[in-house]
Amino acid sequence: MADTKEKILMTALRLFARDGYEAVSVRTIAEALGMTKGALYRHYKNKRDIFDSIVERMIRIDGERANAHQMPAEKYDAMPDAYENASLENIQKYTVEQFRFWTEDEFASNFRKMLTLEQYRSTEMAQLYSQCIVAGPVAYTEDLFRELIKKGVFKREDPKLLAIEFYAPLFLLINMFDKTGKTGENGDCVEILSNHTKQFIQSHVIDSGEGK
Repeated sequence: MADTKEKILMTALRLFARDGYEAVSVRTIAEALGMTKGALYRHYKNKRDIFDSIVERMIRIDGERANAHQMPAEKYDAMPDAYENASLENIQKYTVEQFRFWTEDEFASNFRKMLTLEQYRSTEMAQLYSQCIVAGPVAYTEDLFRELIKKGVFKREDPKLLAIEFYAPLFLLINMFDKTGKTGENGDCVEILSNHTKQFIQSHVIDSGEGK
């Protein structure tokens, strides 16, 4: 039964990513799986139940990945110590891994594509897209950089502007990947992003000989 429920979830997400959430019906999902609607309803109450399960899994995966990379798994107010203790090395590595995650992981990639399609049709989807892909990561990075400035690791600059400057290439490279379907014709996106993060840190970190 668990395998069937998983197949329904993954098939639905692939269809949502290809055609958009609103365009896909329970019948469409059931037909793609070669089952009846009645059989599908034994696992999920309706299409919204499937969608809610997808979002819940995405939130869980996101938290698990952050913990695995020794990064904050929740917003600053919920765990300020994690932001204060985040290292430059972990921030740099986690940023590069986020690119891999959003482009190479099937679940994450399809989740992102679904939100990209639906952000123009639904306020709820637009908010989720912003929370997961745009404003959420920028706010997360801003909180990290604010703590680095407080500790005297980064130069005293506007943390929000720093966050936008740092995150923008990641967002751009993900979109470039979607257009080509590969990591880049004239260079590896992972390598480009890795070089960007290293250069960014070098540009904004306080040298040992500099005053605070």
